[in-house]
Amino acid sequence: MTYASLPVSDIGTLPPLRNIMTNPPTIHGLPTGWRAQVLSLLGGPVQSRLARWGQVLPQIAAFEETLVAEDDRELRKRSLSLKYRAKSGEKLATLLPEAYALVREASRRVIGQRHYDVQMIGGIALFHGSIAEMETGEGKTLTATLPMYLHALVGKGSHLATVNDYLAERDANMMRPVYAMLGLTTGVVLTKDKSDARRKAYGCDITYGTAKEFGFDFLRDRLLLRRLGAAQGSLLGQFTGVGADANSEQPVQREAHFCLVDEADSILIDEARTPLIIGALGDKAIDRIVATYRWAAEVQSQFLEEKHYDYDDEDKKVELTAAGRQLLRALPKPELLSTMGLVDLYQYIERAIKVARDYLLNRHYVVIDGEITIVDENTGRLAEGRKWRDGIHQAIEAKEKIEVSVATGQAARITVQDLFLRYKHIAGMTGTAMSATNEFRKVYKMRVVPIPTNRPSQRKRLPDLVFGTEDEKWAAVVEDVKAMNQVGRPVLIGTKSIDKSMHLSRLLTAAGITHRVLNANEVEREAEIVALAGEQFKVTVATNMAGRGTDIKLAPGMRELGGLHVICTELHDSARIDRQLVGRCGRQGDPGTTRQYMSLDDDVIKSGYGPEVAERMEQWGKTAGPAAQRQVGMIFRAQQRVERKHLRDRFALLHHEKERKKMQLEMGQDPYLDTPD
Repeated sequence: MTYASLPVSDIGTLPPLRNIMTNPPTIHGLPTGWRAQVLSLLGGPVQSRLARWGQVLPQIAAFEETLVAEDDRELRKRSLSLKYRAKSGEKLATLLPEAYALVREASRRVIGQRHYDVQMIGGIALFHGSIAEMETGEGKTLTATLPMYLHALVGKGSHLATVNDYLAERDANMMRPVYAMLGLTTGVVLTKDKSDARRKAYGCDITYGTAKEFGFDFLRDRLLLRRLGAAQGSLLGQFTGVGADANSEQPVQREAHFCLVDEADSILIDEARTPLIIGALGDKAIDRIVATYRWAAEVQSQFLEEKHYDYDDEDKKVELTAAGRQLLRALPKPELLSTMGLVDLYQYIERAIKVARDYLLNRHYVVIDGEITIVDENTGRLAEGRKWRDGIHQAIEAKEKIEVSVATGQAARITVQDLFLRYKHIAGMTGTAMSATNEFRKVYKMRVVPIPTNRPSQRKRLPDLVFGTEDEKWAAVVEDVKAMNQVGRPVLIGTKSIDKSMHLSRLLTAAGITHRVLNANEVEREAEIVALAGEQFKVTVATNMAGRGTDIKLAPGMRELGGLHVICTELHDSARIDRQLVGRCGRQGDPGTTRQYMSLDDDVIKSGYGPEVAERMEQWGKTAGPAAQRQVGMIFRAQQRVERKHLRDRFALLHHEKERKKMQLEMGQDPYLDTPD
């Protein structure tokens, strides 16, 4: 027997986790997987933190016998007593043992899930402002209830930021009964919600939503305060959300007290380069702007690389040459463009060329109901509501011959870093954070703490395979799937983009392999597809698995066959995304295998080394044969080069934003608004 959801009568039949944390000799009686895992964690600062937090576990357990004997009314009364003590100024750290014990008992009663000891350790780490790295399937959603409840006791609100509306609404509905039993209200902020609904949600004790919506609501409140003529921020710290529905001309948010960031690496790091921006009123010459975008999209194909423009692969920048500018001046133009300056026309053409080269349909975006919807490269999800900056979005609309939305200029903006650094308390959880430890520490002042798994991992990584060409790689992937399918093992295949998932789907169909595809075009059936991916003979093709939020549970009999087999078909720009895919197998001690496939014409080589090296490797790969396997290290180094470039970009953005805010504050301006108050 291991640490699982034990009945109350069985509590204490296993060696307490606190002994593992505080008394290393006791680990010798544990299974090998646990022993190796715990020993690897008991080093340096991690050892002292886990040992200190482990000492809290018996304090939490001491409440359990009493709480089990109390009825629901008595539990709520006890919770209200904690709320009174918190509002009276008693430190939350002293309330933590009883508060966490209350949440565990409420969860056991209402939804039939009792927190594991490792989840308690995760909850303590989150309370202390850490990034808790918890493996897939270890119950992050349930763990989150612990710090969310404790911080909500002071009456200033607890926010949980996740990656999309679906997860926000699902998690809020799942955990609402637990909070309700303890006398707390739960709200959720969705993209479609109007101001009154948002204000009501923020007025609750606990609020779920996406980072994007939290950020845009902050900016809208900022603009509203300016329109009302209020002093900067004077209302944001005072608004309580109570009784405000009668007047929509009030901010929807209250002060930024505590936020728990789910999929923290995706939100705090991968999305950090994209500021949240609210546009100002558009230009009066809308027709002229739209006509210029459309004209540029029509004529861009006449401009040839190296003759009419130069392309910088490092910065992804297009610049017209003298011959290119001459060609532009000679091309016929609509009458509406007669008043456009040449410098502006140069920029429109350069943008149109860049869009044609670098932004691909079904990889970077899809067209849904006549609108461009971005595909998030990190999660494979549709990033609804987001738009590319600097006219890129409008240029793509012109390229796809759909209605061009007017670029509106900038009224207010905030970066992801600024948004979350506004909170007095912040914590995060994810399955892949250790590789970003330094960035979390430098930018957010947060430590990454790996939380032990409830059961030892049985995941096995098979040797990486490198092929000369992409076609050879896809053929090998199909053969791998065939082999697994013959014995009945479920297979999950990760691809980097929608077009590649569809290409693989066609190959599997040709091979007679029944399968399902999960990408941005299948978002409505996502939970259903993922939930069934662990059944016998199931083959699932997915673009990315970051933040999918649904565990892949093995069907009966699949453990004996070896569990889920995960195939990674290409390295992503970040190793963390690869780890997220790998983490889908081996859930909760289940067996599982994973294998990484690569080829010498993969996109990561061009991204890491540039087009010249990529071209040479592609040509050599056509005749390389088995010798391609020797380049496995080179491909992983390409990924590392891309990661370092993205890291530099994020730190450059952070520095730029700090300087911009500093300058605006010195000028007496609101740093989040485009014009002075």
